[in-house]
Amino acid sequence: MTIALYNTATRRTSELRPVIDGHVGIYVCGATVQGEPHIGHLRSASVFDVLRRWLLYRGYSVTLIRNVTDIDDKILSKSVEEGRPWFAHAFLYERAFTAAYDALDIMPPSYEPRATGHITEMHELIARLIDAGHAYPALDASGDVYFSTTSWPDYGELTNQRLEDMEPAEDSDMRGKKDPRDFALWKAHKPGEPETASWPSPWGRGRPGWHIECSAMSTKYLGPHFDIHGGGLDLRFPHHENELAQSRAAGDAFTNVWMHSGLLNVGGDKMSKSLGNSIFASDLFAQFSPIAVRYFLTSASYRSVLEYSPEAMARQTASLERLSNFLDRARQALGDEAPALPNVEAAYADRSVDVPEDFALALDDDLGVPRALSVVFARVTEGAKLLDSGADKPGLARIVAEVELMLDILGVNPSAEVWGGANANAPAAAALDSLVAELAQKRIEAKAEKDFATADAIRDELSAAGIAIEDTADGYRYHLKNS
Repeated sequence: MTIALYNTATRRTSELRPVIDGHVGIYVCGATVQGEPHIGHLRSASVFDVLRRWLLYRGYSVTLIRNVTDIDDKILSKSVEEGRPWFAHAFLYERAFTAAYDALDIMPPSYEPRATGHITEMHELIARLIDAGHAYPALDASGDVYFSTTSWPDYGELTNQRLEDMEPAEDSDMRGKKDPRDFALWKAHKPGEPETASWPSPWGRGRPGWHIECSAMSTKYLGPHFDIHGGGLDLRFPHHENELAQSRAAGDAFTNVWMHSGLLNVGGDKMSKSLGNSIFASDLFAQFSPIAVRYFLTSASYRSVLEYSPEAMARQTASLERLSNFLDRARQALGDEAPALPNVEAAYADRSVDVPEDFALALDDDLGVPRALSVVFARVTEGAKLLDSGADKPGLARIVAEVELMLDILGVNPSAEVWGGANANAPAAAALDSLVAELAQKRIEAKAEKDFATADAIRDELSAAGIAIEDTADGYRYHLKNS
């Protein structure tokens, strides 16, 4: 068993070789909680959740860190616009992100550190960089501290850029810099900013620069050398480039693999605030079920550009409904013989089947979800034949177990209780069974008396209520029709 991942730094796919045997440490750049989560945030979270689930299935223990940036320039300015203290503003939107992740059944991170809780670690890292000659207090004695990009020969290696071709860093005033491309590690407190948005430091009161936060928090929880650093492709430069430079310059090996999820297009254009075409989580969940949103986000290759449109969502929703309807019908036909649901919380350790080999090969090869889904649909086609024939219940149960396990690894198992699947609402399901059984019995009696008009009327009444009833050699069965 070999898992291979595409490394943005090397621009090739290579075998994952964990720093610690049997364990994978992952750091994912989380939200800067300045406003509502959008579809790009949701895609990145879904991608790394699938990676985590697959690693668990493959027998690894996983520590996943996803940070919260709860202090930066945008949070300060947005909090003023919306009329609340910056920390209340940050917490409000942190909760919005958590709610969106929960709605998509993203597994909670192992730890979720906030930037404001790790000021001490940032001070220590900045001091190491100054001592090593890679950082300096601002030349104008303002209290800012900068990373010296010219001091680090490998600066630009992640994005394959030369220093002389780069634009100036715009994260702080240019006056105190040795070079315009130097970036801020510590930002001095400015007049007019809340006193609460600053902390004492050896260089004066201030707050951290964006990039130093993730270097400090990732190594705090994963150590100076860990396996995977992830995030959206838009973070490659300058954020991840600067993280890599300052961490290596401080003497840390840092991460082995850089993974980046692809960008989002809306109506053919890149999603951006400047174009006003951002699709927010609240808008998506108002139109589509959370499982449909996650299926859409997950079904494409994670490195591809994902094209969002209502039509694309409708196509993927229809595919999901095909899976859901098969599983509903199969579980109803199997009754007590239906398999137990897969359990990611137990790392899929207690399972009656394994995933098909072709599915495993697809996910082992840089999370090849589109290929993996083709295996899922092939199994559903096989299962539908068994379901229609009414034969080989053990074979049908095995296929149901395989399909649900595969979909659970992808985070989109319709039978899971979180999505309202098997056993999620047992009282409602029992009531529906009882009502359908009463009508089905009347239909059977009408047909026995050759009163086909009444039998057809009962069938049509159920159909109008969204319930399809079918006659089989073993009696009737029913399922909810596509919406």
